[in-house]
Amino acid sequence: MQDQPTLLTERLTLRPFVPDDAFDVERYAGVREIADTTLTIPHPYPHGVAADWILTHSPAWENGTAATFAIVETEGGRFVGVTSLMIKREHRRAELGYWIALDRWNRGYGTESNQRLVDFGFEVLGLHRIEARHFLRNPASGQVMRKLGMKQEGVERDWAVKGDHYESMAVYSILEEEWRAARGGLGR
Repeated sequence: MQDQPTLLTERLTLRPFVPDDAFDVERYAGVREIADTTLTIPHPYPHGVAADWILTHSPAWENGTAATFAIVETEGGRFVGVTSLMIKREHRRAELGYWIALDRWNRGYGTESNQRLVDFGFEVLGLHRIEARHFLRNPASGQVMRKLGMKQEGVERDWAVKGDHYESMAVYSILEEEWRAARGGLGR
């Protein structure tokens, strides 16, 4: 497998994580509003967990199970979030996950970075389906998913436990042929 690439958008660079990113991950993911809207981020965010998490990225890329990118502003290089695809190669599908730093919400960064990753998933990784989930109480994530061309498939009631309560999840997806049609047949 080739090294994980760097992807560009108009304003953002999606690049592989480096060890020095651990500080920013802990600082931004540790904000209550970020942890509260994601399934796997704890609050408070334990010191050292980000460094260990970053160490998992390269092996996951090499074995084809994940593509995780740091989102940074191209101008200035400021870290602003994370986007990833958790890949099930045998089914040619992946689950999209992401978070954006609180002080960068409402700037279109979620849509811009994730559109680039969805394009990468279909163009380069050869995926057939990309899906995503969000807590029902976080409709802003659903809005991002719809902007990516995803369609809501349904709701998984009490699908997960976050803290001390159950969370219902909205499920969205886009298929390769839908993505291709939205781009006028461009792609492979």
